[in-house]
Amino acid sequence: MGERSNPIKLVVLDRDGTINEDRDDFVKSADEWVPLPGALAAIARLYQAGWHVVVATNQSGLGRGLFDAYTLNEMHAKMNALLMPLGGRVDAVFFCPHAPEDDCRCRKPRPGLFEDIGLRFGVDMAGVPAVGDTLRDLQAASAVGCAPHLVRTGKAASLDEAGLQAMREKVPGLTVHADLAAFVDALLAAEGRRVADGRRA
Repeated sequence: MGERSNPIKLVVLDRDGTINEDRDDFVKSADEWVPLPGALAAIARLYQAGWHVVVATNQSGLGRGLFDAYTLNEMHAKMNALLMPLGGRVDAVFFCPHAPEDDCRCRKPRPGLFEDIGLRFGVDMAGVPAVGDTLRDLQAASAVGCAPHLVRTGKAASLDEAGLQAMREKVPGLTVHADLAAFVDALLAAEGRRVADGRRA
């Protein structure tokens, strides 16, 4: 959560398992897109604090033919419709549509989505907070210098202490949070301390 000189405050979130419930059989429709408790309120708090919230998500269900781009757009329309009355929004969703065998650059743990986000928003991704529930989320983020944050939801909910330690060894600088709300608490608290320190300087 270090200081950086980017023109905007940007945070990158994984989707399935971080914002909404994950499914072993893929989230295939807007009806199956179910937000995790407190996640949308957490995003709204970020937005109200001046952060630009971007989602980076693998969506191999597209490449596997389980749903189409229209259906994916419906999921994200539902997400923003639920965020609106809370006073929040997601600025953009970057997704990889490929199946694993396509050997693309954008499927996490490869860094293509994060590189695209940096180009689109004109920011240096070094130090940008990135949140996910899997190792591949954090590896993709770390590859471009993002500050990696693991939430203990989705696939990470079942990690024991040994699993967490293994994750820390693979992802230097990892910070662990109970969920997205706890991440936002920590991020905004750190931001508040920086502002206070700046006023005292």
